[in-house]
Amino acid sequence: MSERQINRILLVEDNPGDARLLKEMLREEGALPTEFTHVESLAAAEAHLADHAVDVIILDLGLPDAGGLGAVRRARAAAPRTPFVVLTGADDEALAAQALHGGAQDYIVKGQIEPRGLVRALRYAIERNGLEEALFVEREHALVTLNSIADGVASTDLAGTITYLNQAAEAMSGWKLPEARGRPLAEVFRIVDAVTLEPVRNPMETQVEHHRFVNLPSNALLRRRDDSAIAIEDSIAPIHGRDGKPAGAVLVFRDVTSAREMTREITHSAHHDFLTGLPNRELLNDRIGQAIALATRHDKQVAVLYLDLDRFKHTNDSLGHPIGDKLLQSVGERLVGCVRDSDTVSRQGGDEFVVLLSEVERATRMSR
Repeated sequence: MSERQINRILLVEDNPGDARLLKEMLREEGALPTEFTHVESLAAAEAHLADHAVDVIILDLGLPDAGGLGAVRRARAAAPRTPFVVLTGADDEALAAQALHGGAQDYIVKGQIEPRGLVRALRYAIERNGLEEALFVEREHALVTLNSIADGVASTDLAGTITYLNQAAEAMSGWKLPEARGRPLAEVFRIVDAVTLEPVRNPMETQVEHHRFVNLPSNALLRRRDDSAIAIEDSIAPIHGRDGKPAGAVLVFRDVTSAREMTREITHSAHHDFLTGLPNRELLNDRIGQAIALATRHDKQVAVLYLDLDRFKHTNDSLGHPIGDKLLQSVGERLVGCVRDSDTVSRQGGDEFVVLLSEVERATRMSR
């Protein structure tokens, strides 16, 4: 406990005898500060605090203009960052305990005060207030950090009920923290498979069972509160108590809808013609290989047709490239309409097309 000198004390006590006793006790312990101010009402205390800073306040809970928790609230409002100790009678210890919840750092009982205990209570109040300030600052820093990141963060207790959501988690899930707090995680975070749209086992259940770091499947969707869906990636890690035992979990997740769509577009572009959307040479070669393997296995044949457009250059030169592009797109659509779903129509470039017919029963040569 800190033993630093207490330099400024404000005593709020309407009984002159009690005030003299407290002052004498401080003098006896060599702890009487250089600035010891005594006022007899809360209004006078508020006026003093408006112009003067103090190290600690001693507050009687039975003042003529304020009493009980009302006095505590007014004192806290007048000096929100100043520690204070409340004075109470022997029959009012329950009220003093309530004052601690209202912001007081300690209390002392009239008639049971001794000098050393008084000084100890004042120093404890100052130290406890310092710790509370440090914890508040640390908590505020943590909240600002959590609300500044783009990833959603949610925490649960050991039963899997929501205890915290940061702003990103609120935005992605559609739930506000006051509404989500106390609800099961599975109710707020409804995870489904992106392909089947069937519910996926909530990863929190796995985490609770095995108390280890876990991830969602790669194709997971989050059903938001309005029933819309976004693609997410996430990880869940256990939270442990001071005894080392699991106390809950923290879930960190991000919206990867745009990233997955971009990946699909890049993959599609790498294997398809940019103008017609038909498979390109690379994808055609892969499908030819698959078709040959299937034909060999099923004792069938494979047919590959090569087509080009006569006088296409003349169309481009006379009508312009935009019309030529529309012609190529139309030819591609018509060719696709002439074959089975299992067949492939590919544009090789320019006015050249290749049609792959898989699992052909027999080949028929046609005369021109």
